[in-house]
This record gives sequence, structure tokens and C-alpha cells, in this order.
Amino acid sequence: MVLMALLPAGTAAAQSCATASDMEDATRVALVSTAQRYFDMTLRGDSFALKQNAIASVAADFSGIETAIRDHQAILAGAQAVPRPPFLLKQDSAQPLERAEFLCGVFGKSGQTANSAVFVIPNLPPGKYAVDTLDVNAAKGTYTVSFVLQQQGANWKLGGLYIKEAQAGGHDGNWYADRAAQFKAKGQLHNAWLYYLEARDLLVPVPFMSTQATDKLYDEMQNVNLPDLPTKSSPVDLTAGGKSYRLTSIFPQAVEQYLDLVVKYQTGSVADTKQTFQDNIAVIKGLVAKYPEYRDAFDGVVARGVDASGNDYGSLLPMKEIK
Repeated sequence: MVLMALLPAGTAAAQSCATASDMEDATRVALVSTAQRYFDMTLRGDSFALKQNAIASVAADFSGIETAIRDHQAILAGAQAVPRPPFLLKQDSAQPLERAEFLCGVFGKSGQTANSAVFVIPNLPPGKYAVDTLDVNAAKGTYTVSFVLQQQGANWKLGGLYIKEAQAGGHDGNWYADRAAQFKAKGQLHNAWLYYLEARDLLVPVPFMSTQATDKLYDEMQNVNLPDLPTKSSPVDLTAGGKSYRLTSIFPQAVEQYLDLVVKYQTGSVADTKQTFQDNIAVIKGLVAKYPEYRDAFDGVVARGVDASGNDYGSLLPMKEIK
């Protein structure tokens, strides 16, 4: 896929990106050392120190980062980290950009190359930013820990933290990409699409980044046309157990060595958990009956009823128990 910077006239110079080989040595060293220092704080669970080093907008609403640190502290304890080459992003316009797009590294006639990257960040204010990622080998698996930094004066302040497993169900993104291609070749297009999504998520450390590998996945997904996959903006009705359910999303989710399929649907209330459980089981059985190919790709199915306030109640059935 050839990526184009679709920018209005006069804005192209407002966004620039420098890879590690393009930036000054002092800048590169400062970015790597800052990421390592913030990683050490993360390992210690020192949310207070990280908050002190965050930009004002992040410090004002730090609960999400605190939760991520708390949830991963035991998992990452004693882990060793290897820094990746950082990226330096400059947004030089006079106001925030609705869609800031940074093309980093060398691009060929077919688009991205092995060491290039593209970052697309919505509503980005003017400033100098960096994306720093560390590969982490922990006792319970491999992870990436990424810091989005913003320069303020001589310091690089914390603008975002992403902690991600580099594998799902014991497999990396390349494995899911290969399996997706196999499902596609067999005509199991729902499985293919969901495995492509899992591969894409695993192959980048932050969700607003794309690489040559993810662009290749995007190209492979283009002729997998599935109008019956539900989204929040385009829900799909499923008839099961004599009732109709409005599905709003479906996606893979790894739990330890298992890969489950999660489906969410609208419900009036989840207060009656007994009734919601019955509805969940009906949705699970109805979904697998309609798409039996899911039996080849997932270890179980989770159905979650979600009411208008966002409250939900979920139930899991292992695939072998779905009759």
C-alpha cells in the first residue's frame, strides 16, 4: 500500500519526523535515557514520580496510567528492557492539527520500507514529541512498554504510556498474520478478518502507528468484505433462542494461552443477572450456529450484554461446550 500525506496546501511542512539515525546524538541519548528512567519508575510502581514528570493535561487525569502501572507491576517485576530506536515528531503549525500525520524514515515506490513508520495522531497541539518503545522480557511473557513524550524546556515530559503484550495466546503477530492468510484461502473470511485484526494489534507497540508489516495486512484485508460484522455505528441483528439480539461489536481477546471471541450486544438492563446469563448463552450458541467456522479459530466465546448506561454482564462458554 502506498501511503500519501493527504494534507491541505501549505500544511505539509508543519509535520516532520526524525528517526534515530537522523537526530542529533544528544537528542537520541536524552530520549533513550528518559524512557529508561520512566520505565524504572513503572517497574517500581512509582505513579507519584511519573505524575510529577507528566504534562499538565495528563497529570490532571492520571487514573488510567495509574491503573496500567498497578495492573502490570507484578507481571513486569525484575524484567529486562531493551530500548528500540526512538522517533522524534515535530508539529510546527500555529494550532492543533485535526489529523497530524508523520512519515518517518525512507519510503520506496511501493510505500513503507523495513525501518520506516507512520504515526497518525488526532488533534495534536504544536510541539516537539517523541515515541520511545522498550522491548521487555518478563517472567510471564514478552511485552512492549511505550512512552509518548513532549519536550517542555530542556525536559521530556510524559504524554502517554502504553503497556502491551507482544504475544496473544502464546503467538506473535506474524503467526496470526499467517493464520489469517490460511483462513482466507479456505474461505473462512470471518476468522481471517479477526485474525488480521489481532495480528495488526500485536505488530505495533502503539495503536496510532503503522509499519510495512501492518500496511501489508491492510492490503490483504481489502478484499475480505464482511457487511455482517457488527460495529457500534452499524449493529447487526442475530436471532437466537426465539429472540432477536442487536450485536454491536465482535473481537478476539487472549487470556493466558487461550484466544476467545468476544461479542457485545444491546440489552435493556443487566440488573437481572440470571436473565442476562440466559441471553448471553443464547447469543453464544446462536453466533456459533450461524458461523461454525469460529470453532476452528477460538477456544471459547464470551457474550456481554451492555445496557444504555454502559453497564455490562458477561458469560464465557468454552468452544467444546457449545452444542
